Amino acid sequence: MSSPGRTDKGPLDAETLAFLTRPGLTRLWSAVRTRLERNGLQPTGTMRLQHLDAPEREALSLLLARPVTGPTATVRLPDLDTRLRASAAGRGLTATLEALGPPLTDRRAARDAAAAERSRVWSTARTELESTSLSDRPWAAQWLEDLRRGGTLTRQDPHTATTVVTQAIRTLAALFPEGDTPPAPASWGRGELATRATGSAHGLDDGTLLSRLVLRGIALAHDTEFPTDAPARRALWRTASVTPDEVSSTVLTYGLRPTGTTWQEAALRERADHHRETHLTLRDLRALHLTMPPGTRVRVCENPRVVEAAADAARRAPLVCTAGSATTVVLTLLDALAASGCTFVYHGDFDWPGIALANRVIRRYAAEPWRMRAPDYEHLATRTRQHGTPRLPLTGPPVKAAWDPELTPAMEALGIALHEEAALDLLLEDLG
Repeated sequence: MSSPGRTDKGPLDAETLAFLTRPGLTRLWSAVRTRLERNGLQPTGTMRLQHLDAPEREALSLLLARPVTGPTATVRLPDLDTRLRASAAGRGLTATLEALGPPLTDRRAARDAAAAERSRVWSTARTELESTSLSDRPWAAQWLEDLRRGGTLTRQDPHTATTVVTQAIRTLAALFPEGDTPPAPASWGRGELATRATGSAHGLDDGTLLSRLVLRGIALAHDTEFPTDAPARRALWRTASVTPDEVSSTVLTYGLRPTGTTWQEAALRERADHHRETHLTLRDLRALHLTMPPGTRVRVCENPRVVEAAADAARRAPLVCTAGSATTVVLTLLDALAASGCTFVYHGDFDWPGIALANRVIRRYAAEPWRMRAPDYEHLATRTRQHGTPRLPLTGPPVKAAWDPELTPAMEALGIALHEEAALDLLLEDLG
């Protein structure tokens, strides 16, 4: 290491590279790399290496040109920098580590740059806010400050954060024009509003960051809680005179005979009398007055095939199908039926997602299980095996059935998934 100095450019020669990468120096370079990246790549400060073994002491002695004999060594980074410049390495400490690889990261500069980017995001947002009808709304200033403190946008890259917060401000400005707090009834459709803000009709769909930001603003403007479920989000949109899409999602029904006198109720009764299933939208449900006959018992199933079979067999019992998930439109219908005094029984798939869905419905509506107990499962499993039906294995983590402590152990023991069609003939008997 006593060769004349060279410039900091170019690769290290093979002999120097072999010396600097010897195992005895591995801990040193790792610690130095960490210190340099914290120090803005400046070789300042002192380090202590402890619990040195013999190869490490030998390598450090040669590198530092002084004997290292104990288990601990103190290394001044300025001295190491000077030593490397005067050695065969021919370059300073930072350049040497760059040559050894991988490239160093100036973490201090990266933090400063990130902070500057975040500052630009909020500066842009404040400027945008001041240029709109929101400039004199105290809730709007609070909304922006809450976003800054909450960290929701700081987890995004600066370009995305700037774009989304700007779109949110412009969307809220459209909903709260000058002199209109809260806004007068408007005829905004959510897709129309989203297109205006983002160029896409889906820009304000549930689950998007933009929709969450806008809803937080609406909640603050109306001094209400931020919604935690889909029905509450739809209600908050309507508070701001925005109509969500309420026609694309439907719930499959059969045999509903409400007692109301409007044409919608009459149409439901007529379809029930002719054994025809009916798909209801959220828009339909808001217009319906679902007053049912006293003591109506509604069957709830998971698979549309049950509804189809009930219609083919001209069964009369009222039936609601979740189609595999308790969506907003499904829960809205069941809520309305429960409010009218209906009681429920539930059947679904004997697999773990099916048990989870059954738990949700049974708990929410105090529904009775419908052929959904351990003996029902064991009977169906035996019958499918006797019929030579191919085995469908259970997959995923087990789910405890809230209504029957013996069901989940029985399913784990047999390991067979049974879909609702396996019990179709039994369900049709009950629907008769």
